[in-house]
Amino acid sequence: MSSSSKLSVTSPAKAGSSSGEKQSLLKQSKAVWAVFFASIIAFMGLGLVDPILPAIAKNLQATPSQVTLLFTSYNAVMAVAMLITGAISSRLGIKWTLLTGIVIIAVFSALGGMSNGIWTLVGLRGGWGLGNSLFVATALAAIVSLSKNGTAKAIVLYEAAVGLGISVGPLIGGWLGGISWRGPFLGVAALMVVAFIGLITLMPKSASKDPKTIQRKTSVLDPFRALKHRSLLVFGISAALYNFGFFTLLAYSPFVLGLDEHGLGFVFLGWGILLAITSVFMAPKLQLRFGTVKSMCAMLTLFALLLVVMGVWTNIQWVLIVAIILAGAVLGNNNTLITTAVMNSAPVERATASSAYSFLRFIGGAIAPYFAGKLAEWYNPHVPFIVGAGFVLLSVLLIWINTKHLKHVDDAFEGH
Repeated sequence: MSSSSKLSVTSPAKAGSSSGEKQSLLKQSKAVWAVFFASIIAFMGLGLVDPILPAIAKNLQATPSQVTLLFTSYNAVMAVAMLITGAISSRLGIKWTLLTGIVIIAVFSALGGMSNGIWTLVGLRGGWGLGNSLFVATALAAIVSLSKNGTAKAIVLYEAAVGLGISVGPLIGGWLGGISWRGPFLGVAALMVVAFIGLITLMPKSASKDPKTIQRKTSVLDPFRALKHRSLLVFGISAALYNFGFFTLLAYSPFVLGLDEHGLGFVFLGWGILLAITSVFMAPKLQLRFGTVKSMCAMLTLFALLLVVMGVWTNIQWVLIVAIILAGAVLGNNNTLITTAVMNSAPVERATASSAYSFLRFIGGAIAPYFAGKLAEWYNPHVPFIVGAGFVLLSVLLIWINTKHLKHVDDAFEGH
């Protein structure tokens, strides 16, 4: 979510006002669609790996907590890299930052598919995280900057790409994982080649002629300076807390579901489909009806309740399956809500705001997977879900007690 587009959010209403917002969401330039489809493929990478976590543990003789380090190294590198993606993209430009990220993902995922030890694989996932940070961070800023339909619709389009990638990924991952646990890693590498060809062909050589994409060189200190704005800090810490629940569901639940690669693929396919549908169609309606902050609190509360259900009835397979799929609907709404809120949270460039937010968010994503695995080893399989629910409720509490500092987020959205 970070490039360095010279867009200020001090007047967010202007960014999405006038005729642009009245245009169809589907009326976009080739450059936007190139980033959109590449984003789908990039987010397939997350879902592709999920169904094979138990298989990796079995084949590499690793414990569940060791396997969850695949998410920890990935997210830890992403968290740190988010601080420099703005500085890198402001020097390389949007197009070459995206392409660099794709190349890094392809190389490290291919090497991961050829590795023979859990610790080697964990290290290679960290390299994958570096590539993903360059691509994912820049992709959101690119779509927002290049879209002619305003910030709100651009974010919906980005979240649609996220949802489609996450939903299709597990199905392909389950199919490839049924052949070999190495299949999804090599599959990601192959898909990244397709994404590379699409971007280098369809994106313009330079976007500098478009005033929306003019870039200035930024400092790695800019995201830290941005966190002086209380609203952005609140959203970042809330996302870090909420990620404890998110990655408990994503990284730990495959170990207690008792399903093979194909079964896990179908469960997370259902999860991803609901995530995609709600992020595009339901979240904007919730924003209009109840406001961004209230809707976010409601979705996070529902997510916490689903985690409690999973924690109480961990031994009942169908309960876990239904809860995971329903969680997709809640998470889809929340992803769009919080992304929109962050884009309008502080009077700084969108690129800088998203870098600061993502740094905090991925710290939570780095700690949570390993922590969930260790809780199960120390106590029992129920505890990770209950603890995850507690962290999600803490995020709700943090947002709620800072409501007066977040009011301008809804004011900005109403201006679109």
